[in-house]
Amino acid sequence: MRTRMMIKISPLILAGFVAWTLVSAATQNQPVSTSKILAFENKWNAAYKHGDIAAMESLLSEDFIITLEDGSTFSKSGYIAHNGDTTLHVEITEMSGVNVRMHGSVAVVTGAYHEKGVFRGKPYEYHDRFTDVWMNKNGKWQVIASHYSIPSSD
Repeated sequence: MRTRMMIKISPLILAGFVAWTLVSAATQNQPVSTSKILAFENKWNAAYKHGDIAAMESLLSEDFIITLEDGSTFSKSGYIAHNGDTTLHVEITEMSGVNVRMHGSVAVVTGAYHEKGVFRGKPYEYHDRFTDVWMNKNGKWQVIASHYSIPSSD
């Protein structure tokens, strides 16, 4: 009798386990919404403005590279060191016209960027265009590349 009951229960348990596995796999493979990528962009923007090194450490890929308006480039460590410079005081960081394009485990974000502040005692202000590339690495979204340029004044 006990053997017969195990045989009847086992298919039910197996069916339940298979259903749970399929639902779980489908949930993990669902594409990330553009709103989630925008939330990451906003988190990075806020981390930069407030000098939140820990947040930047988690958002930037180990092989991150950024190209600035003057053509100079920084690695992750160089970018974080620049942001940690005590002579940098960022007052405004604003993004507008932001567009997110999803390509599987990669998101490409473009838009306009405005930054204003003081660096080494001198005021500065930028009005740029930007492109950020985010990649899902082992279930974690991180920015792998960023490029800023000054729009032409036609």
